[in-house]
Amino acid sequence: MKMKTLGCSGGIGANLRTTTLLVDDDILIDGGTGLSDLSLEELARIDHIFITHSHLDHTACIPLMIDSVARYRSKPIRLYATEAVLRILREHMFNWLLWPDFSCIPSEAEPFVTYHTVAVGEGVVLGSRRITPIPAQHVVPAVGYHLDSGDGSLVFTGDTTSNDALWDAVNRIDNLRYLIIETAFSDEQKEIAILSKHLCPDLLAKELAKLRRPADIYVTHLKPGEESIIANEVEESVGSFCPKILRRGQLFEF
Repeated sequence: MKMKTLGCSGGIGANLRTTTLLVDDDILIDGGTGLSDLSLEELARIDHIFITHSHLDHTACIPLMIDSVARYRSKPIRLYATEAVLRILREHMFNWLLWPDFSCIPSEAEPFVTYHTVAVGEGVVLGSRRITPIPAQHVVPAVGYHLDSGDGSLVFTGDTTSNDALWDAVNRIDNLRYLIIETAFSDEQKEIAILSKHLCPDLLAKELAKLRRPADIYVTHLKPGEESIIANEVEESVGSFCPKILRRGQLFEF
């Protein structure tokens, strides 16, 4: 499997793009503003979209993408999320008020989008690839995803805070190569991180202490303007894990 980071910022501005991960050329993990950099042809090749949670920095460009490419496709885009997340999206995004419900356009028999429920621990198999939701703790229903090619695995935590169940799942992955974990706030904003159920470097250190598998660790979702502060604090707090800051355009193979 190959995964390209189209967006990994906690906000927008200048060249910043919010969370969007392209797997091979046909799978998306979330659909933030990073989607806007793909060509129409690249967008039309995406068959599967896995959503971690409903917040706009992870979903804002999905409705626009579907509207842009649906007429060029011969089959529906398959949108995967937990039952709770799908309910939020259908009630508050694809509700004909904010945006049309593409699951009944142009008809219910032949829609542009089909909705598919996933659950923690239950993998979706796409050829030789398996994508499995893993536990996350956030202010709205959320999951992360474990991507397994058979040869290697990548874990993307999505937005989460302190979460023992996450590490129970990660520590069972024998072929783990990469761990991408959020750290949205600096330690100075630790109270906001706790309130909004995100991580800061101090909390990240406590979470990584639970990791029992070797992996290359990347930190994502840094708030705009705070990147250098958070990066320095991450180095001070968990430098022994040799974490790197995730960058837009970065490619992973596993």
